Amino acid sequence: MLAEIVAIGSEITSGAKLDTNSQWLSQQLSDLGIPTGFHTSIADDLEANVACLRLAVERADVVIVSGGLGPTLDDLTRIALATVINRPLVLDSDALTTIEEMFRKRGRVMSDRNRIQAEFPEGSTPLANPIGTAPGIWLEIPRSGKSPCLVAALPGVPSELKRMFEEQVVPRLPATGEVIRRYRIHCYGCGESQADELLGDLTARGRDPEIGITAHEATITLRIEARGKSEAECQAKIDEAKGAVWSRLWKFAYGVEDEELETVVLRTLAHYGWTLGVADCATGGWLARALGALEAEYPGRALVVTGVEEKVAGVLLADLEDDIHEHRVGRLAAATREHLRVNYALATEPYPDLTPDEIAQSRLRIRVAVAGPDGILVDSLAIGGNPAILPARIGKTALDLLRRELPSRLQ
Repeated sequence: MLAEIVAIGSEITSGAKLDTNSQWLSQQLSDLGIPTGFHTSIADDLEANVACLRLAVERADVVIVSGGLGPTLDDLTRIALATVINRPLVLDSDALTTIEEMFRKRGRVMSDRNRIQAEFPEGSTPLANPIGTAPGIWLEIPRSGKSPCLVAALPGVPSELKRMFEEQVVPRLPATGEVIRRYRIHCYGCGESQADELLGDLTARGRDPEIGITAHEATITLRIEARGKSEAECQAKIDEAKGAVWSRLWKFAYGVEDEELETVVLRTLAHYGWTLGVADCATGGWLARALGALEAEYPGRALVVTGVEEKVAGVLLADLEDDIHEHRVGRLAAATREHLRVNYALATEPYPDLTPDEIAQSRLRIRVAVAGPDGILVDSLAIGGNPAILPARIGKTALDLLRRELPSRLQ
């Protein structure tokens, strides 16, 4: 069984509004053992809506439509569905009464245009909307040589869509006998191609569990998807895959699910009662934002001083200019540790003011350092490539250097 999600609205196709409904629906369908094969966004055009829905009905067994059920002239979902099945729209008196009562409870006068929200393609079933004025639509559309396509049209308002899906759609969907579960492992310090090479046959297409690789701001995420007849069967497959991934990418793997590098670092520091100081001369505030976002969870664990001033952590940057790079950033980290009286300190060295094009083509390497009880460690990264993610790359390189220096049993 395969699903397609159709998001209707020119506000989505124009980019004015982000389509979060499709993401949520895909996750819910996956939990029911129904994979989503297609996401389609369509503008408020009747001809395009009809063509889109006809294609969806033909290639998917379950079609969930969001949006286009309001009372305005650009709300075309009900008309498009009626056209697809070649049936007229008919007024449902019970639905009309419910809509009228909704307006009375809110102390509002119902417009004549709202009557159209009580019209449904002949033969369809209204889906109750307990918190909005737009009922949904349930249709089972016959297909030649196939089982009927199950179609649910829901309002685009996320709170209404989610409740109606759970209460009205899920009970109408057939049990698939299949469970789909997912798990994520995050890595830093390797690229997609290197990760794929190290994982070998683990990323082969059609493998169960399937392991996919994605990248975001230099973080590599391995997405494990397991299918089975039960939660236990899926979990066993995921556990086996996790073990294989960690054994091959142990040097780079740092966290799972929603964990970021900064979370892993601060959690480990908090466990041992240690503190962190940061002299940031290169990330333009990225480190401060990343660590600051965790202040409520790990209060007082990290203190960041920026490097835009002449003096950082009591050290004149000009005094460091004569040092070779490794010594300069290492001295800055050591001075930061002493000045802030922390257990560990990170430092990122300043680099020349370059244009985005110059950054993309540069061969310059930026160095980061960690100063701790056992001395100073220095690492570097080339700044060439995508300038938009350079601050994140520098910050993550510094955090990862510290992560690898900290005790690993909690990571």
